[in-house]
Amino acid sequence: MSKIVVFGAGGRAGRSAVAEARRRGHDVTAVVRDPVRHGGLAAEGVRIAAGDVTDVATVAALAAGYDAAIHAAAVYGEGTDPDAFFPGAARALVKGLPRAGVDRLVAIGLSVLLPGADGTRVVDAPGFPAEFRAFCLAHEAGFAVVRDEGDALDWVYVTPAGDFGHEGEPTGRYEVRAHGEPEARISYADFALSLLDEAGTPRHHRSHLIVT
Repeated sequence: MSKIVVFGAGGRAGRSAVAEARRRGHDVTAVVRDPVRHGGLAAEGVRIAAGDVTDVATVAALAAGYDAAIHAAAVYGEGTDPDAFFPGAARALVKGLPRAGVDRLVAIGLSVLLPGADGTRVVDAPGFPAEFRAFCLAHEAGFAVVRDEGDALDWVYVTPAGDFGHEGEPTGRYEVRAHGEPEARISYADFALSLLDEAGTPRHHRSHLIVT
C-alpha cells in the first residue's frame, strides 16, 4: 500500500486517479480548491484537503509523509490565468515535493502538444483555436519547468495519445504509444491505470509517457 497525494482531484482525471488509488487500497489525499464542492470524493481512506498547488509551502505540507504525487490540476476559462498557473504550479511542485520528502511526480500532459507520426503537433495546425492554443502553450510552459528545474524529482509526464472518450466504457488496460494519435480515445478510468502504475511502481523516469 502506498500513500498518494492527488493535486487537482476535482477534475475528471483527478477524480479517476483518486478512485483507482482507493481501488488498489492506497491511502489518498485529494487536494482541491474548494472541498465543499467535492464532497463526492469522500470515501474510506480518502482525505479531502483544500490547497493551492501554486504555493510551495502548501505543496510541502500536504505531501509530507506521502510516497508519490499526481498533478492533475488545471485552470481554464474566464477569470483564470493559465500563463501564471501552470508554470507556478510546476515550480511549487518541484520545490515543495522534495521539501516534503517526496521524489515521485506523475503529471498529466495534453495530447495536442504531442508530435504525430509526421512530426506535426495538433496545436500547430492551421485553424487551431487561438484561445485554446494559448492555454495549451501555458500548459507546455509548466512542463518545461518540471523538465528543466525538476532535478530533485523522479518525474514522468503521462499524456493520452489522442483524447478522452467521455462515453467510452473502461477496458481495464492501456497501451503505450511512440507518438500522438489524434483519433485515439481512452477512458478516464483506463488513463488512471497508467497514472497509478507510474505512481506506485514507476517504470518510466524523467520522460514523456504516451498512452491509449
